[in-house]
Amino acid sequence: MASSKLSPCLIFLQLIFLLFVFNSANAQLKVGFYKDTCPQAEAIVKKVMDQVMKVAPSLSGPLLRMHFHDCFVRGCDGSVLLNSSTGQAEKDSPPNLSLRGYQVIDRVKTALEKECPGVVSCADALAIVARDVTVATMGPFWEVETGRRDGRVSNFSEPLTNLPPFFANISQLISMFRSKGLSVKDLVVLSGGHTIGTSHCSSFTSRLYSSTGKDGTDPTLDSEYIEKLKSKCKVGDQTTLVEMDPGSVRTFDNSYYTLVSKRRGLFQSDAALLDNSETKAYVKLQSAATHRSTFFKDFGVSMINMGRVGVLTGKAGEIRKVCSKIN
Repeated sequence: MASSKLSPCLIFLQLIFLLFVFNSANAQLKVGFYKDTCPQAEAIVKKVMDQVMKVAPSLSGPLLRMHFHDCFVRGCDGSVLLNSSTGQAEKDSPPNLSLRGYQVIDRVKTALEKECPGVVSCADALAIVARDVTVATMGPFWEVETGRRDGRVSNFSEPLTNLPPFFANISQLISMFRSKGLSVKDLVVLSGGHTIGTSHCSSFTSRLYSSTGKDGTDPTLDSEYIEKLKSKCKVGDQTTLVEMDPGSVRTFDNSYYTLVSKRRGLFQSDAALLDNSETKAYVKLQSAATHRSTFFKDFGVSMINMGRVGVLTGKAGEIRKVCSKIN
């Protein structure tokens, strides 16, 4: 009898302990974490990124997406950057094969190591780069919390189950975001990152040729847009790139929501935002905004929220000297 009464108490205490540990880890992320150990860290990253964006502005979207892909698998720990001699790392997994810009992160890390050896993590470098490419494309600035440490594990199978697929419906999207501690609003706001960047035809051609509507088209996709996409993407096309936000691919703005509201979101996961009252209301709000409305502010807040997912802090993990391999 005594043990049966004690068990719920022990479980409660364990939950309190875990909550304390979780909150303590998050508390170690802060703006200005490197103020004393590497005060020029963000300036160093910005200098490199200014140079990169001048010659390769098309990397803005992929580099923003890389931070997202990192955080949704094992948390924001830089594990997406790790190489595997056997092709079994996160970057080798199908959802990550289209990621680009690893060499840019290497360049950033080299500059940081030259100034402050063994101080700034690759995970933090990714987070700062994501902010800087957003600003470089005329998007919002937000204060990046730092203090993450790098993970030592990168698994081929985990992106397959943790990254929201481009064909996800709204229930799947909400569930996957909530599993990371992110809200429905974070989902619809972070989807706005599709305002910059491109996608391979293979990520959406099923909506053009093998869906449930007339001639195999997706009935939730605007018919005129379907014809434009078909002119660019033929069946089986694996190489052609298409702008996710046509006419605004290198400018961070709220036009993505205008496209979604007109049933011109490129992916099924974009169209799905119209299938929930909260996400639909946000899409309509931003599509009707004559100026930036709340989107820029909201995006910064949601990026900060995402940047807290599953972080390693304190003595956990390591500070990798080279982002592609553990020390």
